[in-house]
Amino acid sequence: MPMPRVLIADSLSPAAIEIFRQRGVDADVKTGLSKEDLIKVIGDYDGLVVRSDTKPNKDVIAAATNLKVIGRAGIGVDNIDIPAATAAGIVVMNTPFGNSITTAEHAIAMMFALARQMPAADASTQAGKWEKSRFMGVELYAKTLGLIGAGNIGGIVADRALGLKMKVVAYDPFLSQERAQELGVEKVELDELLARADIITLHTPLTDKTRNILSAENLAKTKKGVMIVNCARGGLVDEAALRAGLESGHIGGAGFDVFVTEPAKENVLFGAPNFVATPHLGASTNEAQENVALQVAEQISDYLLTGAVTNALNSPSVTAEEAPRLKPFIALAEKLGAFAGQMVDFGIKAIDIAYEGDVAELNAKPMTAAALAGVMRPMLAEINMVSAPAVAKERGITVSESRQDDSPIYESLIRITVTTEKGKRSFAGSVLAGTPRVVEVKGMDLDSPFSPTMLYVNNLDKPGFIGNLGRLLAEADVNIATFNLGRVSAGDDAIALVGVDQAPSDELIGKIQALPHVKEARALRF
Repeated sequence: MPMPRVLIADSLSPAAIEIFRQRGVDADVKTGLSKEDLIKVIGDYDGLVVRSDTKPNKDVIAAATNLKVIGRAGIGVDNIDIPAATAAGIVVMNTPFGNSITTAEHAIAMMFALARQMPAADASTQAGKWEKSRFMGVELYAKTLGLIGAGNIGGIVADRALGLKMKVVAYDPFLSQERAQELGVEKVELDELLARADIITLHTPLTDKTRNILSAENLAKTKKGVMIVNCARGGLVDEAALRAGLESGHIGGAGFDVFVTEPAKENVLFGAPNFVATPHLGASTNEAQENVALQVAEQISDYLLTGAVTNALNSPSVTAEEAPRLKPFIALAEKLGAFAGQMVDFGIKAIDIAYEGDVAELNAKPMTAAALAGVMRPMLAEINMVSAPAVAKERGITVSESRQDDSPIYESLIRITVTTEKGKRSFAGSVLAGTPRVVEVKGMDLDSPFSPTMLYVNNLDKPGFIGNLGRLLAEADVNIATFNLGRVSAGDDAIALVGVDQAPSDELIGKIQALPHVKEARALRF
């Protein structure tokens, strides 16, 4: 069997190169290749290692006739065309945990810099001034730190903050009370965090739910003098609103390592009072770069030599024999999980996946992983089928599976039940003619395909509802693709699942919510 060949297209630690060679993988280092040069040589390789400079786009992937895996030494994969790679059967991996400590330490450094106004004091002193009275700082001791996001990095920040004798409160929909106790933090809702925190630091990915989580409205709810640190993702904070808060004095300071537009050659925040900026340095330490390099070398070697998949963003752990039977059920599990995840607004305590009928005989692990990824993706954009079980465990979410040989109605049925602090919500689906469908919500039978964009409306089954809903959609120029109903009985609880061709606006959702007899209205995306 010929030795696998890997192209290292960006700078990587020599130790990582040595791992490839020790494992029996031929590694070539060719950095700084133009797109044209990369296209010329990529067909000779089984694996490709990149950082952020090299961009394997659809043209590169089209030329990569032998490529089996792309490994990103780091977390972000914006430079990789994952859909093109998936279509070509190329596994895309990243190394999500190699720079956790480094990023957490950068957030702590930002807190100190803001508390003692170090950048401004340094500039003043080196300019020949001696302005001791100008730079009056605050202690971090006994202050309340508010964590938005308490995953891997957030947990490390909490540990360091507790070592500084700070009090830590955390908002994270996936954080259980048990996990909060393990971390030594107090689990709170977002409004309480905003009201109590002296310093707020963000450690959450950018998703539809987290975009501008610190909006103008939420910034107004914070304590006067609060300091805000963002070393996670640009777009989590309304930059213009933050500038206004800094200038008014309501916000005491802000430290940002990330921005909506990068490279940030100019930004509305630049020059604001007590604002500290760094150029996305969260992962920029020698140790972090070494860690991600070693991890990507191990992961790619394992995949090419044994088929083991670790931290894959686009591939479940499925054998070639299982794949044909599992594929439609994996798709069902992920879409049904995404349905459940978009319907849950409170902290998740448990997720149960039940398999009934023929599907109960299949390998449940990839289906369960797909379901977990679907449930958690609305808040954790970078989660994938490989990382989902570990993330659920880390967040203290209890995951259980059950199997039943027979299904009363369908040959195969998957049921996902999510337990939150407010109760349980259950969703069931099946595969009909090879297509995933929703067949039960809130105990009501229905039969609806998944559309890219859907409306979910829970209402009382009263005359005129369908007409009123159709009128609002028509007035908003939103076209109906599918329309499916379920109900308990006439005049009782009912559900409408409507596939639409245009994404409904928040204003439209508000109008639907205001219709007579409507209990709940949501826009869902799949």
